[in-house]
Amino acid sequence: MITNQVLLGMFGGQEIIIILVIVLLLFGGTKIPQLMRGLGRGMNEFKKAKDGVYDDLDISDTKTTKSVTDNPTLPKPENK
Repeated sequence: MITNQVLLGMFGGQEIIIILVIVLLLFGGTKIPQLMRGLGRGMNEFKKAKDGVYDDLDISDTKTTKSVTDNPTLPKPENK
């Protein structure tokens, strides 16, 4: 049952071919490489911007894991 629900949202071979034919008719064979190049550049810029936000927020695994003893507002644990 679950696999049927998952497969309903996926494209089949015929749908992909129909979409490719429509794109080819709309843009022509010479414009498609330019469109894909622009899409690739846009994706690269998005990744760079995403990484820049992470750098600006100073998010990393090593910096977010602090121990309890690093927090000066908490009382120090007692050694017994």
